[in-house]
Amino acid sequence: MQSIYKNIKGDRLIWAIVALLAIVSFLPVYSAASNLAYKGAGTNTFSFFIKHFFHLALGFAIIYGVHKIPYNYFKGLSLIMMPVVLVLLVLTMLQGTTIGGANASRWIQIPFVGMSFQTSTLAGVVLMVYIARYLSKIYDKKIAFKETILPLWMPVFLVLILILPANFSTTAIMFTMVVVLVFLGGYPLRYLAVIIGTGVLVLSLFIVIAKAFPEAMPNRVDTWMGRIESFSNPEDTEADYQIEKAKIAIASGEIWGVGPGKSSQKNFLPQSSSDFIFAIIIEEYGLLGGFFVMFLYLLFLFRIVIVAQKSESVFGKLVVLGVGLPIVFQAIINMAVAVELFPVTGQTLPLLSSGGTSIWMTCLAVGIILSVSAKREEIKEKELVEENPLDVLSEAI
Repeated sequence: MQSIYKNIKGDRLIWAIVALLAIVSFLPVYSAASNLAYKGAGTNTFSFFIKHFFHLALGFAIIYGVHKIPYNYFKGLSLIMMPVVLVLLVLTMLQGTTIGGANASRWIQIPFVGMSFQTSTLAGVVLMVYIARYLSKIYDKKIAFKETILPLWMPVFLVLILILPANFSTTAIMFTMVVVLVFLGGYPLRYLAVIIGTGVLVLSLFIVIAKAFPEAMPNRVDTWMGRIESFSNPEDTEADYQIEKAKIAIASGEIWGVGPGKSSQKNFLPQSSSDFIFAIIIEEYGLLGGFFVMFLYLLFLFRIVIVAQKSESVFGKLVVLGVGLPIVFQAIINMAVAVELFPVTGQTLPLLSSGGTSIWMTCLAVGIILSVSAKREEIKEKELVEENPLDVLSEAI
């Protein structure tokens, strides 16, 4: 056990937060999965528990493996992975998966394994690392807008356009996070305003074309608009039904909750183990449980800011914020949907919701953050050795 602890590098508090979120997830997922088992989506509830355990175990293996890689290597890896990500997104879109006549191609099947993989989640992490690499390259240099169009904004818009037809919420979150990261990276505000305006224009054109030619371009525009309309004017729709059941679950939990496994709304709430797991947590563990989960995410946000601030390089600072902020932002969006502060988006609660790809890509991002933190620890250790070589030698003896 001591040897394992010694091999774990990076911010210990981040390790603790991620471990706590993983531990907290088991009981709500196990409880909420009973509805899926009842409906025939699996053999029994315990099989979902084992599946979730496997996803988390592989996720922590990813964290451990990635945090051992010197973070500067991710600069080159992002360049290699960008074309791979674009190819995967094209393959995903060309599958032609539809739900109600709308494009719903979000996953691809992994050959010989029989598992599905959501390519947009990988694209999000790779894109943020790629942007951090480029911004660190031009940091403190005079920036010409034309020079950034091809190397910076072309990959961004290609990724977003390939994700947009099937998943607007993911596209919107990614675009928002890109804007935030570019702003933090010192990109001129006047250029950034042009990019935001271009993004709004492209989205508007896409909606107009999709509405004009629905058969030529299967899309989920009607679904997006329906969710927004349902949010502003509640009606008897599926989205409103989900929110209604989530609010009942939250109201039933009160302060202390009804107890582990005793949720009643898990039997009626669709996606109770994924998109609406926060409502089940509050129902079973009360407002105290809900506030504890929120506290963990806010503490995680605090720690990534500390890690970024302490990093010795611009790339280290930007890559930590680039892959860390989307985790917290997605968590806030998920919790806001559960309490009807935001329209239904279909976003999971990182590390708490069931689902393989979401957990693995979150763990990949955490591994990158810990890699940056581990480098800082290594530098501090070297400085101590240089300052007090005799003390270090005596301790070793």
